[in-house]
Amino acid sequence: MAIQQWSDEIIIVDLPDEPEMTDELISLAEFLADKENLNVVIDFAGVGEITSAGLSRLLKLRQLTAQGGRRLVLCNINASTEDIFWVTGLTDLFDLTEDKFSALATLEMIG
Repeated sequence: MAIQQWSDEIIIVDLPDEPEMTDELISLAEFLADKENLNVVIDFAGVGEITSAGLSRLLKLRQLTAQGGRRLVLCNINASTEDIFWVTGLTDLFDLTEDKFSALATLEMIG
């Protein structure tokens, strides 16, 4: 899993395409389980499509971060995957941004 420590409070995760994506999201949840102060940016630049298993893992990851008072921001989502987020109503649950810099700015603004 490609994790970049951006600051003491923010990590950036470069997500691979399926079939590795779901396993990477599981690993990320395990990594974050004992990290109480980390906000997460997930970069979807390497993702072509998302499966229902991937969506399920993202929802669990969102729940994990929210329980700890942390934020999860998704960026670089392609149009077809973004459409899935819209159709399923997940845009109300996730912060979606255009790119990593917008995601980082979102985290900085919400503190």
